[in-house]
Amino acid sequence: MSLYTELRDWYEPIGGIRYRTTKEICWEVGRKGSDLWVIVPTGYPFDVSIPRLLWWLLDPHDPRFLKAGALHDFLLHDALWDRVSSAAAFSDSLRAEKVGRFKRLMMVFAVIAWKWR
Repeated sequence: MSLYTELRDWYEPIGGIRYRTTKEICWEVGRKGSDLWVIVPTGYPFDVSIPRLLWWLLDPHDPRFLKAGALHDFLLHDALWDRVSSAAAFSDSLRAEKVGRFKRLMMVFAVIAWKWR
């Protein structure tokens, strides 16, 4: 496993669909051994913005979605990465958490399209 998938007890709720990291999230970009790391710092606030209408299908409090949400928000913060590149990392991180293809593709499409809402 990886630093990402083995991370436990790393977040705390701060209200609604908002959370804060209590530990660093370390994500190795691309493939294992790439040595290109993104590190979401301790104390970083993030949310899981799933429309309420879809909560029956995509629970915003599902722990499998939270790390991907934190990673995605961090990559978009201060335009570190563009929307499509951060969506690719988001997709890879959801895959690492064993989120099924259908849900993963729905979520990736949503984070790419969200800009044009």
